[in-house]
Amino acid sequence: MMPINGQFEMMSLSYAELGSAISGQTLSFHHGKHLKAYVDNLNKALPGSGLEGLSLQEVVKRAEGGLFNNAGQVLNHTLYFQQFSPNVTALDAVPEFRDLIVRDFGSVEAFRTAFEQQGATLFGSGWVWLSADKEGKLVITQQKNAENPVTMGLTPLLTFDVWEHAYYLDHQNRRAEYLSALWPYVDWRVVADRL
Repeated sequence: MMPINGQFEMMSLSYAELGSAISGQTLSFHHGKHLKAYVDNLNKALPGSGLEGLSLQEVVKRAEGGLFNNAGQVLNHTLYFQQFSPNVTALDAVPEFRDLIVRDFGSVEAFRTAFEQQGATLFGSGWVWLSADKEGKLVITQQKNAENPVTMGLTPLLTFDVWEHAYYLDHQNRRAEYLSALWPYVDWRVVADRL
């Protein structure tokens, strides 16, 4: 994602809700208020930082403090919202990516279990990620707050947001329920194309 005329733009959504996983009310707050605030704050902090004109991923790799927090949250939320759709490409329809999951986790079911477990056990707020390392091996990581796998030299592929604002209106304190409910809306073509 590159800035346009020195400003990062708010991404638009192609859906109004995701069934019982994410309601329209949650999306209006999460996308319309939380992400908008991060985009606005990033654009205010960028001038004079020495990072103007860089891609969002490069800003995240180089920034510190408040600039890092806002850039990280814009990148994280953009990847999160873009990977979902009510009309998905199922994992079985992307066999080359499904094979990578089986290669590195033993089975799709083992991957999902491990991914949900990492999301459910992250203390506090943050993200659970499926990423690829430099050799193409798939790894699951937990990242706190605004952290993103790009800072560790990984390529982020899939993420579930485990900040409470992502799920509390729909699932209250049942984070594990929320994580499980997201799978039917993951567009695996989008995920695979990030590799």
